[in-house]
Amino acid sequence: MFPLLPFPSPREVIIFALVLSRVAGIFAALPVFGGRSLPLRIKMLAIAMITLVSFPALSITPPPMPTDVFSLGVLLLREAAVGLTLAFITQIIFAAVEFSGQIIGMQMGFTISQIIDPTHGNQTQIMSVLQTLLATLLFLSMNIHHLFIRTIVDSFSIIPIGGMHLSGEIITFLVKRTMDIFVIGVRLAAPVMVSLLLASVALGIMARAFPQMNIFMISLPLNIGIGFIVLGMTLLVFFHVLEVSFGQVKGQIDTLFGLLAKGG
Repeated sequence: MFPLLPFPSPREVIIFALVLSRVAGIFAALPVFGGRSLPLRIKMLAIAMITLVSFPALSITPPPMPTDVFSLGVLLLREAAVGLTLAFITQIIFAAVEFSGQIIGMQMGFTISQIIDPTHGNQTQIMSVLQTLLATLLFLSMNIHHLFIRTIVDSFSIIPIGGMHLSGEIITFLVKRTMDIFVIGVRLAAPVMVSLLLASVALGIMARAFPQMNIFMISLPLNIGIGFIVLGMTLLVFFHVLEVSFGQVKGQIDTLFGLLAKGG
């Protein structure tokens, strides 16, 4: 019989499957690689290749081997949960960007015209798609995806296989990070929100002063024009807010490492 290559024993096969499960959890929740826009075959190939390349360099403490299929399945799910929790930090920022686009699109009058978002498979605002693309370009230009590749290697030395520790502090931390969706989203949409609010006030005054004027027909193109002009003028502010948020990802991951590790 041929030997089981490249693993010397079934124990190594199980350890490799656990590592693969954690890597798959991270990639499943990453904004750029986890959406539906990326074909499933490419994602599976990328997960397998990264696992094969990083597996020999990992500092792995072998856990007690499960004695039945159910225990192995639970252990695989725990490792996938570690990866999903780590990638959840970046998903919060992209959810804030989409929330910002929803606010801007609604005030600019783009509520009626919605398109299918290939990332999530549902209908979304045009402005959400535009701002998500800009955030994705900044995400890649800042090499945040490289940070998560390094995180894969670091996670096994801090959180051993089967060593995920759940506590109330983790839930509190994730809830606080979820609140950042609204905080970051309002910061991103604030310039356009204020400008369109002032435009609405001005149009309201004009409607009172000139009742015969068709304010509705004037407000539609005016809101769109003001929205795009203000968005273009404050694009550096948009990127600055995202740059600060992406810069905090490393510290948040380190905090999450400490909470997930036993005794953290």
